[in-house]
Amino acid sequence: MRGPDPQDEPRAVPIEDALDLHTFHPRDVAEVVAEYLREAARRGFSEVRIIHGKGIGVQRRIVAGVLDRHPAVASYQLASADRGHYGATVVRLRPVAEDAQPE
Repeated sequence: MRGPDPQDEPRAVPIEDALDLHTFHPRDVAEVVAEYLREAARRGFSEVRIIHGKGIGVQRRIVAGVLDRHPAVASYQLASADRGHYGATVVRLRPVAEDAQPE
């Protein structure tokens, strides 16, 4: 009998200007990205980079699906060659209204 999978344990994600998805299970990527974007926008970031890896594009498609629907996203595009190229996506965030930010 196997014990609990350590990847099922919740973990804190630091809110910085980049999120590296390599350590997350693919089933968790959409939720992690959505929450990260919410918090990054709340903290006043205007641009963030999501590192999904190059691979065969599964995580890139998951990330794009979240970005297409997320209210904090103004626009996004694949990163430039010096920032990860097609292994990362750069996201421009909408400014959060002052009265919408919790204290």
